[in-house]
Amino acid sequence: RSAQKIQSRTQKSQEKMKGVVIISVMVVLAMVQFMVKPGEAISCGQVDASLAPCVPYLTGGGNPAPACCDGVKNIKEMASTTVDRRATCNCVKEAANRYSNLKDDAAQALPAKCGVQMNIPISRSTNCDIVN
Repeated sequence: RSAQKIQSRTQKSQEKMKGVVIISVMVVLAMVQFMVKPGEAISCGQVDASLAPCVPYLTGGGNPAPACCDGVKNIKEMASTTVDRRATCNCVKEAANRYSNLKDDAAQALPAKCGVQMNIPISRSTNCDIVN
């Protein structure tokens, strides 16, 4: 009987270990998936937060605040691949469409006013599929 108890305990321990191994493998696979999908690294929330300090400039003109230019630089750094730039472009386009009083000329001039060269236009009407 004691041999059966030992064998039963051993089987239970092996089953628990299998569960731990399976969960560990799933966690590693999930981490790898997030690392190899750069296009999903940028969220519209990040883009909105980066551009929020720019709203006074984009709706009123003048000169962008230093925090706005920091946000523009941050966006450029985040958007390092074509997929990221297209995703960012779509986020910027959505954000631009939320402000009916957005000045298109101010939006288009924003990167240059901040001294940032970007391939992502800030506009309501950009075709983001052509962004490289």
